[in-house]
Amino acid sequence: MFCRDCGEKLTLRFLENEGLVPYCPKCESFKFPYFPVAVSMTVTNRAEDKVLLAKHAGEEEFTLLAGYIKKGETAEKAIPRELREETKLTAIKWRYYGSRYHEEKDVLMLNFIVTAEEGPVTLKEDELQEVRWCTPAEARELVRKNSTAEYFLSGALETLGKKK
Repeated sequence: MFCRDCGEKLTLRFLENEGLVPYCPKCESFKFPYFPVAVSMTVTNRAEDKVLLAKHAGEEEFTLLAGYIKKGETAEKAIPRELREETKLTAIKWRYYGSRYHEEKDVLMLNFIVTAEEGPVTLKEDELQEVRWCTPAEARELVRKNSTAEYFLSGALETLGKKK
């Protein structure tokens, strides 16, 4: 492990209440590991009777829309940016649902229930190969089973009162 600021080799040093933490002797500071964070979006239309699922490039199954939070950006700023970049849809409002560690990509996912203007979708083709507006029941059937997307979708639909 090397310091992301100066490139010096890090050592492990004990820090009270934290345990062993990487330490840079040149910068004379502890360097907590970088951990990526992304937004996951359960996108609904205004009536909340449809959910937008996406098939990402190179994947066979549908999941939710998601994207990494950029340095200096908040989750609340990442939501409309990611939705607009990937689909050209406009996010009207959003609310936090929950978080979950996504082991497959070693990222912390923050899920939001997002209301979007239903309209023509223009795909960012290097990221998405298909999107589909679905009823809640269709979305439950189509989403990748035993996935972080299914976990968030199920919880968001229950929050919205769409149990079926």
